[in-house]
Amino acid sequence: MPDHSTVSQTRRLIDLKTHGKIFSWMLGVLASEGLIDGKTVGVDASTLEANAAIRLIVRRDTGEAYNEFLTRLAKASGIETPTQSELGRLDRKRSKKGSNKEWEHPQDPGARITKMKDGRTHLGHKVEHAADMKTGAILAVTVQGADQGDTTTIKETMVEAAHQMETLAADPGSKLRNDVLSELVADKGYHSNDTVTGFKDLNIRSYISEPDRGRRNWKDKSEEKQAVYANRRRIRGNRGKQLLRQRGLMLERPFAHTLETGAMRRVHLRHRDNILKRVLIQYAALNLSLILRNKFGNGTPRGLQGQHVVALFNLILLWSHCESFWFHPQCSRIDLDAVPSGLRPETLNPENPASATGC
Repeated sequence: MPDHSTVSQTRRLIDLKTHGKIFSWMLGVLASEGLIDGKTVGVDASTLEANAAIRLIVRRDTGEAYNEFLTRLAKASGIETPTQSELGRLDRKRSKKGSNKEWEHPQDPGARITKMKDGRTHLGHKVEHAADMKTGAILAVTVQGADQGDTTTIKETMVEAAHQMETLAADPGSKLRNDVLSELVADKGYHSNDTVTGFKDLNIRSYISEPDRGRRNWKDKSEEKQAVYANRRRIRGNRGKQLLRQRGLMLERPFAHTLETGAMRRVHLRHRDNILKRVLIQYAALNLSLILRNKFGNGTPRGLQGQHVVALFNLILLWSHCESFWFHPQCSRIDLDAVPSGLRPETLNPENPASATGC
């Protein structure tokens, strides 16, 4: 296995476009194996903790550090030599103190101040993928700003998924259907009037969970009303309920494999292009596991190693059964009354058993 420095240097030498071609090539292999359906696509996002400390952020306009900025505010308010407690008291009274429009990290400008999954506030990035809801293949993946909402980032992810489908459709060896990207599944974070109406204009049937917004005012919004009501009708149907139940398996599970098991919840890279390179290779390996599972029944080397253990255990179990049948025939489940007397095995003397168990 190559050293970490070798992998890092190789990643720097190979550009982002080449990493994208590797991901597209893996999608082509999946399509040739019939592991891409493409009709129903699900979209979900998660956060990556950036390799940047939030205490080192600086002002975008002046380049001041956080403590320097607070000290300047304290002196402007009349405190000549402010202490740390006074700076903290002054900072607590400020509103919107962690605005991404005002602050950035000097070494990783693409990192954004956001709230992580565990509730901590940290600098991070947002990774979003589009998955095939039938086979589980990852069709597209993007890395965007963590401060952007789901209704904004889904546009770039769906554009990337459409680009990948066009590339696969141009390959004569791919087994793609004609109605690719005709259905979309997402959680309630992606629901908005513009999102549902936009996908309706693109002839994409949306199955997006709708949050409880109470009674709505549809005055002068007839087009948005029709799109929202059509989406609501679909998610209440049997197919809609089935697709929404599959989100945990098809959309959340890839995050568990790539971010938790793959140790990418906290990235050790800086700049969004480098992070996207790592994410593309990680998701290409995830798609590779689908082929391994289809060919050998296991998608990971550890699972394949476990198959040998199971096979060895079954062999030992079979040998033990055969041994008990060969050497102790009276222990087998044969009805001796139905066997002719001349063919019955000789019973052992109970006073002098051949084994400690009496069999």
